[in-house]
Amino acid sequence: MENSTKIVFVLHGLDDAMSNKHIYFVVILLVYLFTLLANLTLMVTIVLEKKLHEPMFIFLCSLCANGIIGACTFYPKILVDFTSYLRVISYEACLGQMFFLYSYCFVEFTTLAVMAYDRYIAICMPLNYHSIITPRKVTTLLLFTWLLFFCESVVAMGLMARLPLCGFNIEKIYCTGWAVIKLSCVDTTINNVYGTVLSVFHFSQSMLIFISYINIVRASVRSQEGRNKFMQTCLPHLISLTNFTASIIFDVMYARYGPTTRLIALRNFMSLEYLVVPPILNPLIYGLKMNQIRRSIFRNFKKNGHAIK
Repeated sequence: MENSTKIVFVLHGLDDAMSNKHIYFVVILLVYLFTLLANLTLMVTIVLEKKLHEPMFIFLCSLCANGIIGACTFYPKILVDFTSYLRVISYEACLGQMFFLYSYCFVEFTTLAVMAYDRYIAICMPLNYHSIITPRKVTTLLLFTWLLFFCESVVAMGLMARLPLCGFNIEKIYCTGWAVIKLSCVDTTINNVYGTVLSVFHFSQSMLIFISYINIVRASVRSQEGRNKFMQTCLPHLISLTNFTASIIFDVMYARYGPTTRLIALRNFMSLEYLVVPPILNPLIYGLKMNQIRRSIFRNFKKNGHAIK
């Protein structure tokens, strides 16, 4: 849809869900609020408890902050769409949504990779942990995680902004790079190559993480303490990584090579899964699995309860 020089995209991903829009609206709103509450609770707990000012928990705090960014980028727009007759988004807003959603995915991958590196050092080289994972290295890894996504996303948006468009209908719930690229009137080889390079880079991170976990498992089974460490800190991380990687691989592969007219409900579900589930799953599995965090959360709730009384 184009009016003078203003470009507006029409999002068709929710067309089949509008008959039950009030139910979906309430459910999505509750999920959104719970996502914010769960991640903020974990972040505040880590910030307030000095005992939790360790590299592992600092990286976890970064993961929760990224989950909040992803949720705030996705949920408000879909809630507005359920209250609107036309589900449209301007070209500028579409690029902005893509920038932050890409950033969310890039930061998630890189943070999970950094956390795997931290756990590898902690379990496989415990005597050298504090000499390797220093406060300076933690800061460097965090800066790398958040600056890398900015560079990747800026280049992706720059390559996309140069494309003239011949269509304005997007068969998804939100804007994605591949959906917009397919609407272009010109050759998009550069965009495709760049997208492939990013995909290979971040998926290779997942492979390196899984390989590191093979070494972690080997080191863990040698002692009861190692097995306890793995169950407390590594297993939640492995669950989070497997869920995120599997869902995003499916979405990327289906968007590029899957049929456009079949399995629309499955495609929309999988495209939502990596945006909805990880920000909920991460604080739950880490908060419930790690004794230090669980005790700190309960202690803070008790303090607040006594203060209110």
